[in-house]
Amino acid sequence: MSVRRLAPKEVQPESFAFTAENLDWAEKTIAKYPAGRQASAVIPLLMRAQEQAGGWVSEPAMRYVGDMLGMAPIRVYEVATFYTQFQLNPVGAKAHIQVCGTTPCMLRGAGDLIKVCQRRIHEEPFHVSENGALSWEEVECAGTCVNAPMVQVWKDVYEDLTPEDLEKILDAFERGEHPAPGPQNGRVTSAPVTGLRVLTSPELFDGSMVGQGAGLALAREAIAARANGDAAPSAPPPAAAAAAPPAPPKSDPAPAAPPPAKAVEAAGNADSEKPKKPVAPPPGGKAD
Repeated sequence: MSVRRLAPKEVQPESFAFTAENLDWAEKTIAKYPAGRQASAVIPLLMRAQEQAGGWVSEPAMRYVGDMLGMAPIRVYEVATFYTQFQLNPVGAKAHIQVCGTTPCMLRGAGDLIKVCQRRIHEEPFHVSENGALSWEEVECAGTCVNAPMVQVWKDVYEDLTPEDLEKILDAFERGEHPAPGPQNGRVTSAPVTGLRVLTSPELFDGSMVGQGAGLALAREAIAARANGDAAPSAPPPAAAAAAPPAPPKSDPAPAAPPPAKAVEAAGNADSEKPKKPVAPPPGGKAD
């Protein structure tokens, strides 16, 4: 596991405070939790602090959030250093590139994307480019394996990337633009890159088969008729109400209880053969 430490003192700001808008949002967020459970809001408040500060969480911001929630500073530090979604050092002012390096992305060319970041930004991750605009890191699975390789920038993902695609994305961020997220090869979400090959007949999606009572069989006939230039078959009339099904047969009688195991039976016999304990005579009387 990587060691995550707070940024050195020389890069920490003197203080932190939410803007009026973010403070109002934070107070409403805290109010969603029951009394005495306000500390549960620590993650959303740290995320909002990170967004306000340009992509990283400073130590004054952690103390500020802790004061709002009545948490000791160390408790906030524990959360911020545990979750890798929190950046503990300053990042690029315009974009922080997170390159997925898990197996599917590596097999599809993530190594070439890392080389682009090393050349364009810095040889090592978690360093800001010379112009202060960009930074990068390698992360584990970001959840878009079908569209590998991919990178994440803030809350957006850019998928189906080539090195040339990533170059264009970096150029756009450096110009202050926001490139369109999603697949970069024309794919629609996670649809096949070759286009749909099955389930392409409109009858399956235009609602014409809904309520016809014939289901897939009629849909197939309609598709075949359209392919042959024939008229589509009409739906059969609704079937008459079927008679009530016969009552299910009575179940067989319950099987007899299985005989006790020999060990259990022997233990029971042994208990029955033990001599009875003598009974104490009643007070003031004699035993029988």
